[in-house]
Amino acid sequence: MPFAVWCTTCKPHETLIGQGVRFNAEKRKVGNYYSTPVYSFRMKHGACGGWIEIRTDPANTAYVVVEGGRKRDTGDAGGIGEIAVGEDRKAKEDAFARLEGKVEDKRRVETERSRIEDLQRRQNRDWEDPYERSRRLRRTFRVERKAREGAEAKAEALRDKMSLGIELVEETEEDSLRAGMVDFGRGDDTTQITRRRPLFDSRNGKRDVANTLADRKALFRSELTGNTRAAVDPFLNQDGSAWRPEVKRRKTASTKGVDAADDGPPAIKAAVEPDRPVAPPALVNYASDSD
Repeated sequence: MPFAVWCTTCKPHETLIGQGVRFNAEKRKVGNYYSTPVYSFRMKHGACGGWIEIRTDPANTAYVVVEGGRKRDTGDAGGIGEIAVGEDRKAKEDAFARLEGKVEDKRRVETERSRIEDLQRRQNRDWEDPYERSRRLRRTFRVERKAREGAEAKAEALRDKMSLGIELVEETEEDSLRAGMVDFGRGDDTTQITRRRPLFDSRNGKRDVANTLADRKALFRSELTGNTRAAVDPFLNQDGSAWRPEVKRRKTASTKGVDAADDGPPAIKAAVEPDRPVAPPALVNYASDSD
């Protein structure tokens, strides 16, 4: 309800329907005011079952109750007048203040008049030929509509292809730059090769006779070279396990005690003079216990 309405169908007293109350109304067109249609809203009051009809009034930009009720009268506010402010009262009493106000009003009138005339000239220039202007606007809208429809069709096809349940936004310049920076590998050749490859490998594993003989010759040559070096140079396979009387083995910290217990104090070997003959050992007379 656009305003408070008294329902005249209610008996014995009229009922006031407040502003903003909602009804399931029947809307229909009943006429025109120039090119503006006039609509009628017919609703049923649930309290009494009466019908209330309200129509639009384009001439006065208002609503009019034509049946089943009347608008509530709130009184005439035209006799109240304006409320005077202290500054306005002072301006009426001071002659200089009134003069300054008139000068300011004249300056404002000139400024606003020039602005309004400028807007009017621009409006006349843009809409000098309404048909041509409308044709340009419709052509622009038609092109934009086709572009939007094409973008929507591409987005729908992409959603169907990728099985996406989201709304795709329009592509921006930044998206194009980022997509151009991505470098993808050649996956088509690999896919085709994989598809053409048989399910079971048919290679027999046989090698060429020449390659086999060459590998065998190289292996035999390496083994022969290693064996010959080992036989010629005895120091290549020296592991230190053979006993040599002229070389003293270095004792480690872990076997120092064991070696000392087994070997004992080292014996001092006397030097042998080759030129002097060796004398037989002399006999020693030991005393007897009886003596």
